[in-house]
Amino acid sequence: MQEKYQPQEIELAAQAYWKKTGAARAVEDASKPKYYCLSMFPYPSGKLHMGHVRNYTIGDVLSRFKKMQGFNVMQPMGWDAFGMPAENAAIQNNVPPAQWTYSNIEYMKGQLNRLGFALDWEREVATCRPEYYRWEQWLFTRLFEKGLVYKRYGTVNWDPIDQTVLANEQVIDGRGWRSGALIEKREIPMYYMKITAYAEELLADLDQLTGWPEQVKLMQKNWIGKSEGVRFAFPYTLDGEAGKLWVFTTRADTIMGVTFVAVAAEHPLATRAAKDNPQLAAFIEECKQGGVAEADLATMEKKGMPTGIFVTHPLTGAQVEVWVGNYVLMGYGDGAVMAVPAHDERDFAFAKKYDLTITQVIGEKDAAGAEKVFSTEAWQEWYATKDGYCVASGKYTGLSYKAAVDAIAADLAAKDLGEKKVQFRLRDWGISRQRYWGCPIPIIHCDSCGDVPVPDDQLPVVLPENVTVTGAGSPLAKMPEFYECTCPKCGKPARRETDTMDTFVESSWYFLRYCCPDNDKAMVDERVAYWCKGGIDQYIGGIEHAILHLLYSRFWTKLMRDTGLFGNEKLDEPFANLLTQGMVVAPTFYREEADGKKQWINPADVELTCDERGRPTAATLAADGQPVAIGGIEKMSKSKNNGVDPQALIDLFGADTARLFIMFASPPDQSLEWSDAGVEGGYRFLKRLWRLVFEHVSGGSVATFSGGELTAELKAFRRQLHQTIGKVTDDYGRRQQFNTAIAAVMELLNAYAKLTDLSDTARQVRQEALEAVALLLYPIVPHICEALYSELKPGQTVGAQRFPTVDDSALVQDEIELVLQVNGKHRGNLRVPAQASKAEIEAAAIASEGAQRHLEGKPAKKVIVVPGRLVNIVV
Repeated sequence: MQEKYQPQEIELAAQAYWKKTGAARAVEDASKPKYYCLSMFPYPSGKLHMGHVRNYTIGDVLSRFKKMQGFNVMQPMGWDAFGMPAENAAIQNNVPPAQWTYSNIEYMKGQLNRLGFALDWEREVATCRPEYYRWEQWLFTRLFEKGLVYKRYGTVNWDPIDQTVLANEQVIDGRGWRSGALIEKREIPMYYMKITAYAEELLADLDQLTGWPEQVKLMQKNWIGKSEGVRFAFPYTLDGEAGKLWVFTTRADTIMGVTFVAVAAEHPLATRAAKDNPQLAAFIEECKQGGVAEADLATMEKKGMPTGIFVTHPLTGAQVEVWVGNYVLMGYGDGAVMAVPAHDERDFAFAKKYDLTITQVIGEKDAAGAEKVFSTEAWQEWYATKDGYCVASGKYTGLSYKAAVDAIAADLAAKDLGEKKVQFRLRDWGISRQRYWGCPIPIIHCDSCGDVPVPDDQLPVVLPENVTVTGAGSPLAKMPEFYECTCPKCGKPARRETDTMDTFVESSWYFLRYCCPDNDKAMVDERVAYWCKGGIDQYIGGIEHAILHLLYSRFWTKLMRDTGLFGNEKLDEPFANLLTQGMVVAPTFYREEADGKKQWINPADVELTCDERGRPTAATLAADGQPVAIGGIEKMSKSKNNGVDPQALIDLFGADTARLFIMFASPPDQSLEWSDAGVEGGYRFLKRLWRLVFEHVSGGSVATFSGGELTAELKAFRRQLHQTIGKVTDDYGRRQQFNTAIAAVMELLNAYAKLTDLSDTARQVRQEALEAVALLLYPIVPHICEALYSELKPGQTVGAQRFPTVDDSALVQDEIELVLQVNGKHRGNLRVPAQASKAEIEAAAIASEGAQRHLEGKPAKKVIVVPGRLVNIVV
């Protein structure tokens, strides 16, 4: 065995051995319990970042641990390869998105392998390959025929210069991020997936997900947003034509306080009113330039303009004016809201701004029983209470919330103007993207036959890969060779759809395709029933995917189930257990330039001055010695230039050091603050471990301890060894707290280093301990453990071993140590036989030197024994 720890040499040798033996290859085996461990697959951006390293190390630790416990483990990997970033990079680098993507995949795959992850590359999928997206096109056609995919007009952010739709995050201060043009809200035909048909099931099945963090389930519950309320209409007559303006409310008890109604800019009543009102028409155009995201609406300044149209209150008969409000979206509900300024904070602010009537219709009493005074000057939280009662509400006055809602709903129903209804915040999933680098939507537009799904024998509709992207519109719409086709029904000339699918579609089912990536005849096969029975055993990914990706994956799984793709297997939910790892954060540094912009400086280029507690007090740029400003601790990102290159870390210290630090620095679900000192500490620990094994094996081969008499020192050490085995097993399995597992092994090695016994028996116990340490740490630092175990057990490989189990006999104690107190003050420790009775402990305590010194000849009034912990003598 070489004396010096050489991580590069050791790691490359271990990886070559794993590749040669197919150590990570997963094969269906009904004789073993299965364990499907999956980390969210990466976007092939070009380089791994520390978030990737953390995510995949967690998965690898669990996979290796479970395999050592006898499970049949599958840990696959693939690439979420479609999407807008590839188009942006293609424009910047003047290369086709496909070339950029495939090049990045190869580089990142090499990085993953260099970190030693036990990934089954035979199951690799890349979502941009036709053999993958062919099957989502196939399912799309089935869903289209069932009506679960449909086409309607949707509101989008339209860049009039680039002639393209922009995502909400691409709209900055109302302008396109690239062109700078003022963005328009535009109605365009789009394809939608009917996720609302599954809203009730998606909500109810959250109760099945006992292995998910409660925070994630709550976020999904709120996103689905089930509301029970009343949908009702305000009748109106315009130009001799009768109509109804429909709204939905969860607060029907406040209906008597409606003083105006607000509609979206795209609402038919707004359009009608704007025909003869240039000011209103201009305001509507201004509204259409705002964002379409709910988050934008929540923060934007609320503006409105009256239409001059009045509708009739369905219960009072009063005339209520219709306003256009920039905070109302046409795509939500009926595109209209009733406004009750006295009992809704947004309506209150709007009414104050435009001097509209505010009418109190809900009252409440204070703790003393006095009526609370309502003011139209300032908003009070109690105005929105459901615990009050109706006031100034005619026949409903005095009714509580529920009684009022029931009575009002009944009266509206009697007038055929409303009914109780359950409504969801969740909206159907718009999957159309007017971009190039995505899965083509398999629809053909025919003037005679309408929208026709592409037949199975013409799938996949292959996306051309050698395409130049400019950013101005979709290249597919400019390629006759792509869109010109014939109708599969009538044979007449037709046009192929040039929109592509939202990339969330690809990530909504990739985990199922891992089970059978080689099947070119079906989307999935019976192997899904084996690997996914009861759900994927462990899914790992960032909390930022808590809503959309996880919700869409749940939805897509249910769609595939209902299409009969799982046979007799009842797969309702894809992920049985979910671990959401925390962010990797690091300090930020910057200099402010003359124009006020910040120039962010990488922490590696900064020298710090710290106080006596190690807290930074000043920073300078190493290159020029001049000061730089100290920013906050933030998530590693390119924008803040505070990332650490995993490759540089591996080159310097080795992959095992990177893995060890990532697992030791923080519990997996909490943020991990980067520390160069922590990395170096991890490296020192591995060098120390190497040295301890080197010193041991240099003394010659020795058998592992298998029984016999031991000294008190060796008994105590073996007890700690097997306590550590029990703790690490629990930390890996039940608790998933890897930092405490590492800490326990570190404590064990500290005890190992203090052993003084040099006998042959002691060497056998040392052998047992070092073998156990190699096995315990193997899931986290597999390369060094592979090398060390082969030195400790020549001819054997660590990955083929079972995880250590606790020897219960080693935990038996002959003696225990108790804290000795006199009148509650610590006066020493007391060693007694482990099986000593309470009377024996009391006698030993009184007779002890520590007690006698403080009793001063006085008799003990009482002796209190806390079993296993302490004995207190009261004088």
